[in-house]
Amino acid sequence: MTAHVSSARTERLFEILSRGSSSSCLITDLSDIRWLTGFSGSHAWLVIHTNKLFLITDGRYSEQARAEIDAQQANVDVIECRTQAAMIATTKSLTEGASVVQFQDSHISHQLFCLLQNELTASLMPLDASSKFLRRFKDEAEIEIIESACRIADQALAHCHGLLSQGLSESEVRDELENAMRKFGADGPSYDTIVASGPINASRPHHQPTRTKIEDGHTVIIDVGALVSGYHSDMTRSFVVGPMSTEQSDWYEAVRASQQAGVAVCRPGVQASEVDAACRKVLIEAGLEQYFTHGTGHGVGLLIHEEPFINSSATAILQAGDVVTVEPGLYRGGFGGFRVEDLVVITEHGCRILNSSPKDPTCPPSQPMT
Repeated sequence: MTAHVSSARTERLFEILSRGSSSSCLITDLSDIRWLTGFSGSHAWLVIHTNKLFLITDGRYSEQARAEIDAQQANVDVIECRTQAAMIATTKSLTEGASVVQFQDSHISHQLFCLLQNELTASLMPLDASSKFLRRFKDEAEIEIIESACRIADQALAHCHGLLSQGLSESEVRDELENAMRKFGADGPSYDTIVASGPINASRPHHQPTRTKIEDGHTVIIDVGALVSGYHSDMTRSFVVGPMSTEQSDWYEAVRASQQAGVAVCRPGVQASEVDAACRKVLIEAGLEQYFTHGTGHGVGLLIHEEPFINSSATAILQAGDVVTVEPGLYRGGFGGFRVEDLVVITEHGCRILNSSPKDPTCPPSQPMT
């Protein structure tokens, strides 16, 4: 499954270029290159000059690039260069006649900038700031792939849910989740799968799984996503092994209500900070907001974290085609934590949740495997 590279994508880039002083541009962000051409390798530059696209890569990827670009019917010439010096010389040749070459200043080293500045006859100018939103709005093909990645993560979590009460370690559950995602069709995990349990580990939002055994009474956070054709999914569910204490129940219900409140305001025209505020309002009313220690969400696509970001200072306005997470959480050392996260796509009139995993936090008491 691949997302077809439509002419609308290059037209979006040309529109951004038209706001600058030149139609010539050097794209070095590999995710942008993949989005514009279909090329999925790990080394390439994309040069744009007078609305023509040239992909420069080395001999490891030249045949792959031609095959992937042909498969996408993208109108891109592939040029093979063995060294960085050759890539710079080729860029100079391709942009001959341009007085200015726009570039991605957040995706180029200072050393490379100096080399380009010394060798190119054209001046270098950063791309319009809106270029960081180039891939933000997902088309139907992209959303279909992301939704398939969500389904795979849902399947994997359902397959492994029973393991939480089997006396396994966090890392063992992590391994089973990632194996299951590959079994169900993923290319791999979207990111380092999080399985965080107990009063210490579950209080750390980005805990890396260890050999810690999952035990009765533990809160357990599982943050899992699948990678499909370069696109990511992202989901979190939280559990308690065995009977829930009153405090655990109160905290979980607060997180779940907070997450529902955030999803409820996701629609076109809403400022991203309003989603964050809706989540926090519920936690403030519950007297727990101090334990919410991160932003509410972020965009997901060819990168697991991309525009738009959802936090208290976010100014982005949600629009149809945005695919974003809504993931409030509560964490306290000595207690543990909870997080509930869905991936949603903003539609013309609201939003649609792409995950289907239940939000039931209960697990049976531990029954160690024999």
